[in-house]
Amino acid sequence: MRFIHLLSCGGTIEKIYSERTGAVVNVEDKIVRYLERLRLPETEVETTRLMNKDSLEMDDGDRQVVLDAVQAKLSERAAPLVITHGTDTMVETGLRLKQALPGLAVPIILTGAMTPLGFENSDGLQNLTESLFAAHVLPVGVWLVMHGQAFPIDRVRKDRALARFVWTDAGSQ
Repeated sequence: MRFIHLLSCGGTIEKIYSERTGAVVNVEDKIVRYLERLRLPETEVETTRLMNKDSLEMDDGDRQVVLDAVQAKLSERAAPLVITHGTDTMVETGLRLKQALPGLAVPIILTGAMTPLGFENSDGLQNLTESLFAAHVLPVGVWLVMHGQAFPIDRVRKDRALARFVWTDAGSQ
C-alpha cells in the first residue's frame, strides 16, 4: 500500500461561485469529495485541511503554518506529500519549504488550479491526479506539478498572460 499526505490550503482549486455575492470564493472543502471520485488502488491519501484561503491573502504566518504541518506529517510518517495551494503564491510557499527542509527525504508536490474544481474546463482534477502520481515517481525535492509538467520549485514562475507555469533560470525568483 502506498501512502500520501495531502495538505489543503485552499486557492482557486477549492473556490465556489457564491450566488449571494456573485463572486468566486473559498468557503468549503472540495478536495476530499474529488479524491473520492478517483480510482487509487493500493494508495491511501490522508488529507488535512490547513486553511481555505486565496493565496494572495496568505502571509508569512500562513506559510509558517504550512511548514509546521509539513514537518509534523513527515515526523509522523516519512511519505510523499502533496499540497493544494493557490497559484499566485505557490512558488513563494514552495521556496520557503525548500529553504527550511534541507534534509528532505521524500518529494513534496505543490499543485492547484487556474479554474476551480467543478467548473467547466477546470484543470483542478487533472492537476490533483497528476500530483498524486508524481508523488511516487519524482525524486526527493520540492516540486510544482500542473498541466502535465513537473517543475523544481526554484525553476518555475507563473505566467499570468499564458495562465500557466513556465520554466525560469535557477535563482531568478
